[in-house]
Amino acid sequence: MGTSLADRIRDVLQTQTSKPAAVAQEVAGSGLAGDAGREACAPGHLERVLGGEWRQHGGIRYFVVESRRERSSVHGRRTVGALADLVEGSLEEAALVAGFSVAAPLLFFDLETTGLSGGAGTYPFLVGCAWFDDEGAFVTRQFVVVRFSDERSVLGAVAAELSRAGALVSFNGRSFDAPLLETRYLYHRLGWAGATLPHLDMLHVARRFWKRDDAAVESNCSLVALEHHLLGHRRQRDVPSFEIPARYFQFVRTGDARPLAAVFEHNRLDLLSLAALTGHVLHLVRTGPQGVRAAREALALGVIYARTGLEARSQEAYQRAIELSSAPSASPALSVIHIEALRALAVATRRARRYDAAAGYWRRMLDVGGCPPHVAREASEALAIHHEHRARDLVAARTFALQSLIEGSRPARNEAVRHRLARIERKMEKSEVWSLPEV
Repeated sequence: MGTSLADRIRDVLQTQTSKPAAVAQEVAGSGLAGDAGREACAPGHLERVLGGEWRQHGGIRYFVVESRRERSSVHGRRTVGALADLVEGSLEEAALVAGFSVAAPLLFFDLETTGLSGGAGTYPFLVGCAWFDDEGAFVTRQFVVVRFSDERSVLGAVAAELSRAGALVSFNGRSFDAPLLETRYLYHRLGWAGATLPHLDMLHVARRFWKRDDAAVESNCSLVALEHHLLGHRRQRDVPSFEIPARYFQFVRTGDARPLAAVFEHNRLDLLSLAALTGHVLHLVRTGPQGVRAAREALALGVIYARTGLEARSQEAYQRAIELSSAPSASPALSVIHIEALRALAVATRRARRYDAAAGYWRRMLDVGGCPPHVAREASEALAIHHEHRARDLVAARTFALQSLIEGSRPARNEAVRHRLARIERKMEKSEVWSLPEV
């Protein structure tokens, strides 16, 4: 008789819940030797090495490490207090960046997991939460799964922590951290506290501001790269991310928490740099386009302002992007930004019924060297429409319509262009008839 799906699921769950016993047996038989073994087994080892304490949630103990960076402490080019002022005083700008309402307090969170790619077998063993307190200090609270059987109590404590947040801020959290945490809450039949909270993912914001720019920032916009090149902080003796799972498994296997100390510091730095990056972006949004250093930043500001209906500010930002990317020897990346800003202005001014201004921007796009074919086609088509229906210049309309007829385009689109050409030519013939002198 075949095994039912319910039986197979039950077997999987029993296998997973048996892991704590298996790990305990492995630790018991590991034969810890020498001073390291005696230290790992000694009472208070975790507290001494990691600086945390045992607490209780729902009658079950969990381990938490709490630390505090004072207002006068320096991180990169700014003090912690300056970062607190930027973040706490910029909820309106945070809403502009997020595209939705954001409430205080902002809670920064980041996970350390047993794998870097997600999927089955990847568990969060450390949940870091951080915020700026009333005195402008940066407080970090890190919850760690010491034993697999502790996970439920840790998740309950994290849920209580998240419940007091007005919004979550993460770096790639919407794609990785939040879904992974939600999976663990579902597994334990607990409610996922982050489901109803606004969530600002700064990775997507960072890509909008700095990816493909000429600055020496890695193309993947990693937090460490942004931390160094934008915030002015360089980490010393930081544990590489790929080592973190192995360090945790070593701790589970031996009970020695010393390999985890660098992991906790890595997590604290990630949280502080996430807060600093958030403050940096909010400062740019508040000061406007004159405060940016690069064309990509100005273009990103324009997109943010336009999305929230601040048309005048968005057009100012696009103009700033054009100014910063208009050097004769501009790189291909800057040329792309130049064209994107011109296109944004063309669309915005056309939407505002400033048709002559829009036509000027379309023409400038065509004058940029190396203008991509699909962009040139859009500009030519827009100019053909403008000259046919508004400027009443049929010769120019026909010229631009011919330019928009590009080989390899979709048949339906080229057919529409041919229809426009035929209509323009009929108008030109009719105009010639009416302009013939009387005999």
